[in-house]
Amino acid sequence: MKFIEKVALTVYSILVLITSIILCLIIFGWLDINLIGEIIEKIVVGETSSKVLLGFSLIFILVSIKCIFFDSETKEKERENQGILLENDSGKLMISKETIENLVNSVAKEFENTQEVITKVELDRENNVRVYATLVVNSEAIIKDLSANLQNKVKEKIKLATDLEVKEVNITIKKVAPKQENTPNA
Repeated sequence: MKFIEKVALTVYSILVLITSIILCLIIFGWLDINLIGEIIEKIVVGETSSKVLLGFSLIFILVSIKCIFFDSETKEKERENQGILLENDSGKLMISKETIENLVNSVAKEFENTQEVITKVELDRENNVRVYATLVVNSEAIIKDLSANLQNKVKEKIKLATDLEVKEVNITIKKVAPKQENTPNA
């Protein structure tokens, strides 16, 4: 959220809190409604105070309309969830996160000691790609070599296929699967 929106939301929340407390005090009979009426009348009738109040009211109306109808953060998150939009003179290309995840899965499955792959891709505002791969590997796998080779291959494949730079390839070894014996069918 932008700074102005945060400030407006904070001030708005404080005003709602104060109004709610005053209403509760009036309902419980702990505050005289005539006293509140006199205070409001003095604020509205005063020449300077009424202009200040009108200015604040107009600002809050405009900020409220902007926040209700023009939510920029939702559109930004929607774009991040969809993928990366690339543009050139010929047009636009949307590369979805699912496409990048499929690329990572295909690279990981090329390694013989990899049994299972679960991939998650994160994109930020600057189109930086971060890959999170969770693997189940065979017991014969040399995890250090496998992960280093997989990280390099994933970066190369994504660069070649999409022309995107991968900032990180984070690998988690979920499990080392026991060696499977080949049993003849009886």
